[in-house]
Amino acid sequence: MLKNPYNKYRPFPQINLPDRQWPGRVIDKAPRWLSTDLRDGNQSIIDPMDAVKKRRFFDLLVEVGVKEIEVGFPSAGATEFDFISGLVQSGAVPGDVTVQVLTQSREDLIRTSFESLRGARSAIVHLYNAVSPAWRDIVFRMSKEQVRDIAMTGAKVMRDCAAEQPDTDWHFQYSPETFSTAEIDFSIEVCAAVMEVLQPTSEKPIILNLPATVEAATPNIYADQIEYFCRNLPNRDAAVISLHTHNDRGTGVAAAELGLMAGADRVEGCLFGNGERTGNCCLVTMALNMYTQGVDPGLDFSDIDRVIETVEYCNDLPVHQRHPYGGELVYTAFSGSHQDAIKKGFEANSTQNDELWRVPYLPIDPADLGRDYEAVIRVNSQSGKGGFAWVLEQDQGLKLPKKMQADFSRYVQHMADELGRELNAADIWEAFKSAYHVKTSDKKFQLVDYEESRASDGTRLFVGKIAVDGGQQSVSGRGNGLISSVLTTLEDAFDLDIKVLDYTEHALGTGRDAKAAAYLMCQSGDQVIWGCGIDEDVATASVRAVLSAANSAMAE
Repeated sequence: MLKNPYNKYRPFPQINLPDRQWPGRVIDKAPRWLSTDLRDGNQSIIDPMDAVKKRRFFDLLVEVGVKEIEVGFPSAGATEFDFISGLVQSGAVPGDVTVQVLTQSREDLIRTSFESLRGARSAIVHLYNAVSPAWRDIVFRMSKEQVRDIAMTGAKVMRDCAAEQPDTDWHFQYSPETFSTAEIDFSIEVCAAVMEVLQPTSEKPIILNLPATVEAATPNIYADQIEYFCRNLPNRDAAVISLHTHNDRGTGVAAAELGLMAGADRVEGCLFGNGERTGNCCLVTMALNMYTQGVDPGLDFSDIDRVIETVEYCNDLPVHQRHPYGGELVYTAFSGSHQDAIKKGFEANSTQNDELWRVPYLPIDPADLGRDYEAVIRVNSQSGKGGFAWVLEQDQGLKLPKKMQADFSRYVQHMADELGRELNAADIWEAFKSAYHVKTSDKKFQLVDYEESRASDGTRLFVGKIAVDGGQQSVSGRGNGLISSVLTTLEDAFDLDIKVLDYTEHALGTGRDAKAAAYLMCQSGDQVIWGCGIDEDVATASVRAVLSAANSAMAE
């Protein structure tokens, strides 16, 4: 890299718009969406989609609610032409969906484009030519007047071709290609000239698409360009202003959002941002950004994993694990502090009296997109006690007391360090069973059966059988309650002195068949130990919790 990049590059010029209005506006309704996955997206992948993949992608776009779909570049070759013509002729286009095709401003290409749409109920023909200085001077070696004439000539051919097929409801779209790097007043001049030819009205407007063909400035400058264009375009009410942002600076979505605030009506892009170089505006991200602000985007991503599956299959490109909203890891926390905040957020959300979503680190409820909560918190060596506690609660229904979480964390940390990988729910459950001797065969004390009765003096009598080191032993003890009677039994029979410091219990699930979990915090000598018992009966769960603590005492 150069030590002084100014010798090679220049800052992008500002737009003179001192009274700009867009910074004070908000997006409060969805734009018209156009998917260009089958055109811009398709021309950007190593192996372009065949007809089968394009049809599958088209059906997906219809399903999620896209009403305008750019289906291809018919003059590019027979494969493109045949797919578009077949789509129209087969009746595959729903009545509320309009297909669009792209063409350069050449008469033969325009006529081929119209022919591919023969028989369509409604269609958009999208005409473009580049207008920026770099293209005029380097690529075309043309004057401004010549470039403007190319656009006007193409518009005249479009007008005449449409007249030859009056049964189709034709709509015209024009793009001053390379708009983002062209002189703004010249872009307006060319668009106005095209409008003069096509004579749009407010009832039948032209679509003027203003592409950031190469993203060369910050999004605020693009917004200034859009607002300036909208203010100064003659006959503005006869035009739909459309945006087509690329992502060269990594701000394609932001530029489109600010462009809407600046007065645009329509957004072109691709699902998950596929497109040339660094891609197009991601329609999924932009739509769900609106959704998290309480705005219905008009697109349905309630089964986002199935959308991803189709997009990955058709494009033969993976959706990145960190892609906004759709990536495999975007709702996942490994950090202990993040996990604790998320866990507390879910707990608070379950007890509030309204539907307002307020969970730290999660701007959207994963369930709205068809994701479950199991993958929200995952455990590795960076995780804290909130992480494995969440996993245990989701997987086994166990709600560990906070102090028990701290005790169990040392076992989880040891396992994570030893394995050197992410711990899954089965790993954590195995660690818990081993740490507290729950449902394991290595226990010294195992409950066989017992009976409890109340003595005439109000005390409780515990009589039972306990398996000890492979044999069974009949035991009994008396106390003020069931737990104290079991503790007395252990002291009398095995010389174990255990004192209860805390006790909690809860149901595991709901309904008649729900089990119960009991937790005991105890002291044995100078050690604090924990026990856990699980059973269909809460009283038996508490007995098992005492024996769990006894096993922990023997293991210390």
